[in-house]
Amino acid sequence: MRYLITGSEGQLGYDIIRELKKRGINDNNIIAPTLEEMDITDIDQVENVVLASSPDIIFHCAAWTNVDLAEEKEDLVYKVNVEGTKNLVEMAREVGAKIIYISTDYVFDGKKEGIYDVKDMPNPLGVYGKTKFLGEVHTMEYSKSFIVRVSWVFGINGNNFVKKMLELAQTKDELNIVSDQIGSPTYTVDLAKLLVDMSETEKYGIYHATNSGYCSWAEFAKYIFETNNLNVKVNEIKTSDYKTKAERPLNSKLDKQILLDKGFYLLPEWKDAIIRYNEELKTNINTK
Repeated sequence: MRYLITGSEGQLGYDIIRELKKRGINDNNIIAPTLEEMDITDIDQVENVVLASSPDIIFHCAAWTNVDLAEEKEDLVYKVNVEGTKNLVEMAREVGAKIIYISTDYVFDGKKEGIYDVKDMPNPLGVYGKTKFLGEVHTMEYSKSFIVRVSWVFGINGNNFVKKMLELAQTKDELNIVSDQIGSPTYTVDLAKLLVDMSETEKYGIYHATNSGYCSWAEFAKYIFETNNLNVKVNEIKTSDYKTKAERPLNSKLDKQILLDKGFYLLPEWKDAIIRYNEELKTNINTK
């Protein structure tokens, strides 16, 4: 099997490659082009790479993910998240490859009481969510596709909330963190394993895949500090007290029952994931 990974330099793409190698996949069968080697918005570049490598599976992790800046650069975000995805789906169809598209909790407006099911109708609030949903629409037009919605992602190879909190803890003993946005952290090590398992099946469709359990950003921060023995006071504030360019969904609780229904498994509890991530961070520092 040959695998093409977009966004291979990001958190999830990096861990998908690690997971493939852990399973004994030869480097020659892992195609991980950089942005310079394959700009997904350039159909000619996408065509050249896909036809030359002829992958069996495409993990499409590349995306514009800066939510606030997206509000100022709508045309560019559309090119990356919508046209880029359309290009990859077209080429997946051309070579008969399966495609796994990574989507987001931001396709929902967060106004639902309760938990979002995969059958709930998306209603994104901002440019980022709207473009990711349009990417879903293009992906759904291809029969050999998986759409996997994730949230609050953290991994070793990139910037994320955990690293930000640990960095701030070096100079701050008190932080204001929002407590009325609720969702699930997602550890890319756990997610990558599930995605590779998924790629070995033909159980196409829409999935929600995050670590188990729910928390607020404030609870997330408190647990990061607690497990790293850091004495930082977390002041719980409302989203309305912390103005951002893009509106965030308050309720990002995703129902993961579809994973069990399709014969997969739930990812470990988010607190367990944080403990393992803490260890990975320490190991990473010690080996540098």
